[in-house]
Amino acid sequence: MAFPLVLVPQVGLVRSGLLFGLLNAAVALWTVRLFAKDLPARHGLHAQCGVALALLVAGLGGAERLSALAEQNIYADTIVYAKSTPYQRMVLTRWKDDLRLFLNGNLQFSSQDEYRYHEALVHPGMASVRARRVLVLGGGDGLALRELLKYPELESIQLVDLDAEMTRLFSTAPFLRRLNGDAFASPKVKVANEDALLWLERTAETFDFIVVDFPDPSNFAVGKLYTTAFYRLLEKHLSSQGLAVIQATSPYYARQSYWCVVATLEEAGLATTPYHAMVPSFGEWGYILAGRRPVTPPTAYAVATRFLTADSAPQLFQFPKDMQRVPAEPNRLNNQVLVRYFEEEWRRVLH
Repeated sequence: MAFPLVLVPQVGLVRSGLLFGLLNAAVALWTVRLFAKDLPARHGLHAQCGVALALLVAGLGGAERLSALAEQNIYADTIVYAKSTPYQRMVLTRWKDDLRLFLNGNLQFSSQDEYRYHEALVHPGMASVRARRVLVLGGGDGLALRELLKYPELESIQLVDLDAEMTRLFSTAPFLRRLNGDAFASPKVKVANEDALLWLERTAETFDFIVVDFPDPSNFAVGKLYTTAFYRLLEKHLSSQGLAVIQATSPYYARQSYWCVVATLEEAGLATTPYHAMVPSFGEWGYILAGRRPVTPPTAYAVATRFLTADSAPQLFQFPKDMQRVPAEPNRLNNQVLVRYFEEEWRRVLH
């Protein structure tokens, strides 16, 4: 139990493995000493145990270097930043002008086309609601904040992201501040480094627009943030005419997973307006507007965009035949069916 709950979050995967190796080598050395008189080759065994312990201790001292060497073989581009936090492994790579963020080995964005993802995430919803107060759940890179801050009428933006190292990095590193437009420096932005579910349970605030930008539901810890229980809690924090937008994986590569999120929102009592956009680094990507009322697709955008146009707006809300709705169970805390859908569909894509 200590391995996943204590050691890996605190000291990292490599050091945790080496610590268990040290424990085994120490037990072997103790056993050799305990039965020394019955072991004719005890001196050789002592030496072997000593060598193993020395190598493991040396490995502990160079654990970061070992991780870096392994990661250089995993990532195609040069690693410019890598750090293990209590919640995830963060890696930034660069090739020419392309900066990429990976969390636990999964690509989160490419600076070449992230604007497509974040414009599609923010602006259809903002064009459909009069927002003064906005909540962002996840989004610790500040890129959704950058898009939201284009709206001068916004009075406040509350961001809730679990990992303090993420928000610290993207609010202090010069090249990342340029990417997110120095969004964290805005006086309109407040940051809370907390679990989103616990934060929502604790606060009574309501918001006109809520951006839900969590990682994909690849495990049960994240999958709980895509359940009926979470969306019912989310609905309590919407103002009377408020809307939420949820990033919901790919309706092309993970079709059943995407429509599972739609079904889950509907099971929680919310009206849904699904849509999608093409992001070259990911392929077709899915989003869902959710509120107490259906949403009419926007016909114009009030702010400058690089990707979205008024003419293309209706196309985002039209699904071709190979992405149209398929049957899917709602994702509940007691079944977490979405995690199973997600694993099965992406396994087929990757293999």
